[in-house]
Amino acid sequence: MTRSLTLLRRRLVGSVFVLLIVVIGTFLLLEAAPGDAVDAYIASTGGDAGMIELLRHRWGLDQSALTRLANYLWALLHLDLGQSVSFSRPIRDVILERLPNTLLLMGSATALSFGLGSALGIYAGARPGSFRDRFLSIGSLALYAVPGFWLGLVLIIVFAVDLRWFPIGGIESLASAKTGLDRAVDIASHLVLPVSALGFIYLALYLRMMRAGMAEVWRQDFVLAARAKGLSRRRIVLAHVARNALLPLVTMLGLQSAQMLGGSVVIESVFSVPGLGRLAQEAVAARDTPLLLGIILTSAVLVVVINLLVDIAYVFLDPRVGANEASA
Repeated sequence: MTRSLTLLRRRLVGSVFVLLIVVIGTFLLLEAAPGDAVDAYIASTGGDAGMIELLRHRWGLDQSALTRLANYLWALLHLDLGQSVSFSRPIRDVILERLPNTLLLMGSATALSFGLGSALGIYAGARPGSFRDRFLSIGSLALYAVPGFWLGLVLIIVFAVDLRWFPIGGIESLASAKTGLDRAVDIASHLVLPVSALGFIYLALYLRMMRAGMAEVWRQDFVLAARAKGLSRRRIVLAHVARNALLPLVTMLGLQSAQMLGGSVVIESVFSVPGLGRLAQEAVAARDTPLLLGIILTSAVLVVVINLLVDIAYVFLDPRVGANEASA
């Protein structure tokens, strides 16, 4: 427990600087982009020079970039993400409405890809060179090469349009007034296709990593010693080979969290899931810089939190990691 707390404290200190770099870098990049929220608003509704000046003053766009950056950082210290220009609402409220949908999509896809991918990797790596090993290896390579948006469109055409097994898009049925278990079942049916489209791509990655890790562990001395003791192959695979091959997958789980979040943006667009991905598209279309900054900051916090949890899990799986951190 002491090692975990030491590791967590070190990671938290580093995470603060990471988030600060993300905020400042994103702000400067958005400032370098042509146009702003006033240009997008005038282009869609029209207006004269007086209205343009009034809107720039109301939204604080008449101030210098450094002044707005300083004001934004000061507001962040008070957990204030500012006001959305396009929604005319606090950004925190807008993000909190969409965040659960993204977390549900990411969490379900991660559980599918990591759980099933690890299991299939163990199944393939239990007998290296066998038919099932070659079949799963080739199949996973083909699946990994498929673009996520293309897989999503195929799933929609086959299972939503032709077979009509699942809804085409959305997160739940509109105006259904379902509650309790009925609503949970309705949401689950809407998530089957987007979770499959997002999870299957990373499932192939975890399968190949697990299989490769097991192939490496099979050659270790402790595995040879276990076989010399007469232990059953099943026990060797589960208690020795798979457990040690799982460590790189846990590391990859944290590294892939950012890519999983980026992939959810595309999947949310294909399946019309009202999450952070679609919200980011709306913010870009409206040139809503404060909202886009809030979305990026929220995404960065998610990635940091996931990596912190992975680091803590790694300490329990491999105590040497925590010992090295404590002695550093």
